[in-house]
Amino acid sequence: MRDPGAQPERTRLAWRRTTLAYAVALALGARTALEGDLSPTAATALACAALAWLALLLAAHRRTRVLARAEGPVPMAAGAVRATVACTLVLVAAGALLL
Repeated sequence: MRDPGAQPERTRLAWRRTTLAYAVALALGARTALEGDLSPTAATALACAALAWLALLLAAHRRTRVLARAEGPVPMAAGAVRATVACTLVLVAAGALLL
C-alpha cells in the first residue's frame, strides 16, 4: 500500500537537510574567512551567502507549506526553482572567493 503522507514528509525532510547543509557550508566558509584576515571581498561573499541562505530557508518554508496543504503532488513553481538554483550558485561563488 502507498502511504499518501510519506512523499510530502520525505520532501520536507529533504528541504530540511538541504538548508542544514547550506548552513554548515556557510559556517565553514565563515570560519575559514575569520581564521585569516577578513578582506572586503570575503566579507561581501559571506554576506551574500548568508542572504542567499535566508532566501533558501524562505523557499523551503513556502514549499513545505504548499505540500502540506495539497491533496496530491504539486510541481514546484518555476520562480522557486530559479531562486533555489540561484541560492546554490551564490554559495558556490562565495566558496570560490574564499579559497
